[in-house]
Amino acid sequence: MSADLARMRKLFIDKVSLPVVKQLLDDLVEDRVLNEEEKDSVLEENKSKADKARCLIDMVKKKGDKASLKMIQHIKERDENLYEVLQPQQAPAPTVSVPLPQSQVSSQDEFSVSAVLIPTTEQFKSAKLQEGNRIYPPRNKNERKRLALLINNVHFETSGMHRRGSEKDEERMEALLQNLGYDVIKYRDQSAEGMDKAVKDFSERKEHELSDSTFVVMMSHGKRDNIMGVKWNRDSPELDVFPVDKIYKYLNTTGCPGLRNKPKVILIQACRGGDSGLVWVPDGMQDDGMAGIQSDDMAHQEKDFISLLSCTPDTKSYRHVEDGSFFFQRLVDVFNTHAHKEHMEDLCTMVMRRFEDFPRQMVCKDRTTLTRHFYLFPGL
Repeated sequence: MSADLARMRKLFIDKVSLPVVKQLLDDLVEDRVLNEEEKDSVLEENKSKADKARCLIDMVKKKGDKASLKMIQHIKERDENLYEVLQPQQAPAPTVSVPLPQSQVSSQDEFSVSAVLIPTTEQFKSAKLQEGNRIYPPRNKNERKRLALLINNVHFETSGMHRRGSEKDEERMEALLQNLGYDVIKYRDQSAEGMDKAVKDFSERKEHELSDSTFVVMMSHGKRDNIMGVKWNRDSPELDVFPVDKIYKYLNTTGCPGLRNKPKVILIQACRGGDSGLVWVPDGMQDDGMAGIQSDDMAHQEKDFISLLSCTPDTKSYRHVEDGSFFFQRLVDVFNTHAHKEHMEDLCTMVMRRFEDFPRQMVCKDRTTLTRHFYLFPGL
């Protein structure tokens, strides 16, 4: 995307108006691409409109692809005519060929994915809004307050349980959620008690009343229907586990009225049992007596949920010690490439399909109670 900014630089400097430059500066400060001092330097240290525009685009371009994508999206929002002049042929988003692990699949299983999140067009969104109650209604970008929760347990008290590579998962998921318009509330290295408090506190946030959806992302070791806290150990395996059921309890219709009738997406990277791996390290431990643990929660008032789990019951999910989990790598690829035109259930199915040639692991949808199609409309 920084290359796209470089390509449109001359036209942007010539064509952009001063009010749009000021609006873009406000947008980029709100997105934390720029800070207030950088904004002031653009406005105060450059006399002409052209100099201000030149300083702005060069400053953002130097910050890389993520910052450049945000600026391009804001240009489209603020001045669609200018956007069409800058991108008259709507060049396709950059793609990269990403092979699955060579030890698992043949060379012909490569597929092309977008390296960045493709924004939705106004025309597509307008067409979908005509479907009325068949889709979850999105709130106006300038009025909504979207929140996402991300918990990543990396370092454990028990020796040998460090989840190497999970930092990559955290980085890629935080970036994806931010690009989708969510403010990410992030926790690291939580006990079961800490996870319980984090999810409960999240469910009580007042911002949900101004939201149209939410994401909860959990990364840890796990067993069946429980997520391990960082204090977990084999001698007392039942003392530091967080039941997955509690996520639904805290975010259901009764527990979180602010999200009533709004889609809630749960993404969990954790083992649920099964055999150990070879090249890929498992996000779980060997059988340890936890199989009999059950959640104390009974039936809940669940509506408008969709959950995507990294593996099926009693099996392992796999994580590369440098590149992170297979699950989140493929999920980000799918969302970057298809979220601009596909609804959430189809996106989840696409992620599952990426595992057809990786028989040791199968991603699965769980407890899906969406009653309408949920479109993310990235960029809008």
